[in-house]
Amino acid sequence: MTRSTLLPLLLLACSNAAPPERYGFVTTLGNDTVAVEHITRSPTRLVTDGVDRWPFVRRRHTEFDLAPDGTIRHMVMDVRTPNGRTPRERGRRVTADFSGDAVTISVRDSGGVRDTSFVTGGAITVPHVSMMYSVIELEIAAALRRAGAAGVQRGDSVLFRQFYPDRDVGPSFTLHRGYVHPHAGGKVELRHDWLSGTGDVTVDSSGRMLTYSGVRSTYKVAVARTSAPPNVDSIANRLAAAERRTGLQQLSVRDTARAAIGGASVAVDYGRPMARGRTLLGNVIGYDRVWRTGANAATQLTTSAPITLAGLSLPPGTYTLWTVPHLRGADLIVNRQTGQWGTEYSRARDLGRAPMTSDSAGPPVEKFTISIEPRDARHGTLVMAWGTFRWRAPIELR
Repeated sequence: MTRSTLLPLLLLACSNAAPPERYGFVTTLGNDTVAVEHITRSPTRLVTDGVDRWPFVRRRHTEFDLAPDGTIRHMVMDVRTPNGRTPRERGRRVTADFSGDAVTISVRDSGGVRDTSFVTGGAITVPHVSMMYSVIELEIAAALRRAGAAGVQRGDSVLFRQFYPDRDVGPSFTLHRGYVHPHAGGKVELRHDWLSGTGDVTVDSSGRMLTYSGVRSTYKVAVARTSAPPNVDSIANRLAAAERRTGLQQLSVRDTARAAIGGASVAVDYGRPMARGRTLLGNVIGYDRVWRTGANAATQLTTSAPITLAGLSLPPGTYTLWTVPHLRGADLIVNRQTGQWGTEYSRARDLGRAPMTSDSAGPPVEKFTISIEPRDARHGTLVMAWGTFRWRAPIELR
């Protein structure tokens, strides 16, 4: 074959190569958009540009080189926090190299370079970013491929490992684990050791993630695949500008309710999630299940004097408050454990539980609110309000 005939054949072969797939993911929390991604994917490479506000606005440009089985060989992630207070907060580059049984990670920012490595035991290994669903799609597709090759039965699990690119090398920079549970009909359950609950995923026959629901987890987000990639630059600029106007703050801000009832000082420290157009009771807050009664860290009550709360006797000190909503009414739980995250409820540490009164009077409350309403020198009421519900527990100074 002459050179003149070979060149057209090579050009024809290149023209027949499938173009990269371009698509996006849009993540919402109620009626608020909290993350978007623009993704370009080929069999050997994935490039994603994204922005999330979970809790602060961050931009990411990430490039992955992929192995034939869909696992990651190499990663370069550039992270920018537009409104970060220091140079170190505003930008970093994280690189990672993945072998059969280990991952080596390097974090570079204005503070220098920090390296670490983990033994993975051959598990599928990915970076973990809460609102980066292109990576979740990668781990699910690789797990399904591995499950099929190994003859894994429906309902059995495939292990994957994760590291946090937003955290520094050191005690907090750990390798976590999770499990992909494939089911019939394109249904997949996703479980992590850091996230309370289960993510529910739908995939197509090629393992592409179509939807994700966090209703059964502590991240109550909904994720949808879009055939048209979103305009990340426009959305990121808008989110960063809004953050500059309002200041850096979490999606569920922390607040404190305080009051004096006679000689007692009573205070409640709690997280304040917003309704965001969602159905609360029976959806965001499940019936007949212990709820953290707010967001993020466990809700804490401190009293300087002995009181009764909903009939429960509390010596002076600090406690955590939990609730169990029912179709009619709700129970209050007072627990002796303090300082823990809101998913770390230990029934063995309960001081007791008691019913609260419940009503739906007044206009809907957008931001979960706890208040302490003194009535006289010995009596008051603890009130919890969100959406249309109001729960009340009497306080009495002993």
